[in-house]
Amino acid sequence: MKWIKRIFVALLLLTTCVLVHYYLPQRDIVKVVGTDVKRMDIGKGSPFWDRQDAGTEERTSRDVRFISTIKANGKTMVYRNEDTGWSFPFYLKFDSSDLSAKAEAMSDEKEETWVAVSHYGWRIRLFSIFPNATKIKKVDGPNTFLIPWFNIFFLTVLVVIFFSIWRTIRRWKKKNVDPVTDKIGKELEEVSETVKGHADKIGDELEDTQSGLKKFMRRWFGSSK
Repeated sequence: MKWIKRIFVALLLLTTCVLVHYYLPQRDIVKVVGTDVKRMDIGKGSPFWDRQDAGTEERTSRDVRFISTIKANGKTMVYRNEDTGWSFPFYLKFDSSDLSAKAEAMSDEKEETWVAVSHYGWRIRLFSIFPNATKIKKVDGPNTFLIPWFNIFFLTVLVVIFFSIWRTIRRWKKKNVDPVTDKIGKELEEVSETVKGHADKIGDELEDTQSGLKKFMRRWFGSSK
C-alpha cells in the first residue's frame, strides 16, 4: 500500500512539474532575424498549438506566424506567434499580428538589437513543436539579467496551496481515519488472541487424547512404548 501511495504522489508531482514548466512564462534573450507565415494543417484540439487570430473562423488548415531568432551562442530559436484568446492558457493574447509587425521591424534595424522574447511551451524539432511567443521587449544586450518575478510569485503560491492541502488531509486523516484503523487493529488483535487461545485449547485436548490412546494401546496390546 505504501508503494502505491508513493507512486501516486510521484506521478502527481511529475505531472505538476511538466505542466508548470510548459505553461509558465519564460524569457529568452535573442536577436530577431526574420518573420514568416506558413500554411499548417493542425488537428482539432492539438495540445501544442493554440488558435488562429481572434474573430476569425476556426479551421484545421490555417496560416501560422513564426518569428525566427538567433541566440548569443549562435543557436537558432523559432517561435510560433498565435493568439490564445480567452481560453487556456490565460495569457489573453489577441495581438499576434501586432507582435509579428514589431518583430519584423526589429529584424530590419541596422544596428544590433537584442530583445527578450516572453513565451511558453517547448521547442521539439523532432515533432515540429514550437513555443508560443507572447511579448517582445528590447534589452541592453545579450547578457541582460532578468528576474522572473511572476514565476517566483506563482510557484510560491503553488507551494503554499500544496502545503495547505497536505496539512488539511493530514489533519482529516488523524481525526477520522486513524481512530478507525486503530480500532480495527485492536479488534484484529483481540480476534487473533481469541483464535490463538482456542488453538492452544484444541492442541491441549489433542495431546490429552493422544496420551489416552497411548495408554489404551499399552494396556491391551502390551506395548512398551
